[in-house]
Amino acid sequence: MTNGEYDDTRVLDDPVGESLRGHHADLGRRKGRAATYQPEVATFSAVPADADAADWADLAGLLGRDAFADMFSCTATPPSDWEPVFVLEGRQMVRSDGARPEASPAPAGTEVVDLGAADVPEMLDLIARTRPGPFWPRTRELGTYLGVRAGGRLVAMAGERLRPPGWTEISAVCTAPEARGQGHAVRLLDELVARILDRGERPFLHVAEANTAAIALYERLGFTSRRHVTFRGFTTP
Repeated sequence: MTNGEYDDTRVLDDPVGESLRGHHADLGRRKGRAATYQPEVATFSAVPADADAADWADLAGLLGRDAFADMFSCTATPPSDWEPVFVLEGRQMVRSDGARPEASPAPAGTEVVDLGAADVPEMLDLIARTRPGPFWPRTRELGTYLGVRAGGRLVAMAGERLRPPGWTEISAVCTAPEARGQGHAVRLLDELVARILDRGERPFLHVAEANTAAIALYERLGFTSRRHVTFRGFTTP
């Protein structure tokens, strides 16, 4: 497959639903047209854009009473008894260049490593210190996660999250405060982009609109804004 086969970006309008219907089906739960991830993998849920009362009832049945429903960028409006939890403005960005990036230079004493189950405690600790977004004990099962180790310590990481057909989302990009300014994020992003392109897919990502520094970095690495998104969370009745 070539990247040219994925010029149609419509699947990115519903990245959670498309992932749960396809690549991540074995990591999710479904009822009717509603879907959500298994506990400790992700909190994201999906219903169709034209969701009706039955779809919302099915999702509530999957999640349970008084549960958190992270609707990600879903545009459907839930019933009035679904209590809002948060609203966050953001944007979706896609990498417009299909060229494989060149490897970034590595600072002395550091190495990029694949992260596995044994690394989860360190990954969760780094997430807690840097807060790049939701990450749970089984989130690493969504795709490849890479880390930078310095002196044996995990000081930076990034990985793959949503997987709509033909695309892979890059997420959880974070660097420990004491290790910033050394290019670790760029190294990880370049390596993930290269791996995604090598398997014939295209990278995309989401970023909070207020995070102008991250947006500028992604633009330097070849990502362009595709659309504005609003992230929303609710509590089920």
